[in-house]
Amino acid sequence: MNYLLLFLSALGAATVLPFSSEATLVWLLSDDYAPGWLWGMATLGNTLGSVINALLGRYCLHFKDRRWFPVNERQLVRSQQWFARYGYWSLLLAWLPVIGDALTLAAGVMRVRWWPFIVLVAVGKGGRYAAVIFAWQQM
Repeated sequence: MNYLLLFLSALGAATVLPFSSEATLVWLLSDDYAPGWLWGMATLGNTLGSVINALLGRYCLHFKDRRWFPVNERQLVRSQQWFARYGYWSLLLAWLPVIGDALTLAAGVMRVRWWPFIVLVAVGKGGRYAAVIFAWQQM
């Protein structure tokens, strides 16, 4: 059940919702859950959340003028320009707060191919969770 909680926390954290999956991860690490399983669930959830962002990005241009839309026009254009400049490899930075959400949305708007998107995002996000687990184990 707590693995599911981490998965959902990581999924939410990768979307535009204000979640912190690292806090949940550290809490479960301190409760002697298997680090490998925690890493896998967090990485899977966070990567799936980025896929959701990319799906939203694919269809966001239809709604960009709506008041509830989470990214304003300036942020959207800036993200598209940044993505066009650095390309697919920039998806390795999808783990960064705020920038990562905009990056995955922009990737959706740019209609990137799914397999490179998923692999690069998963590598970056998995690396972040591995660093959190490693840091926690060194304490």
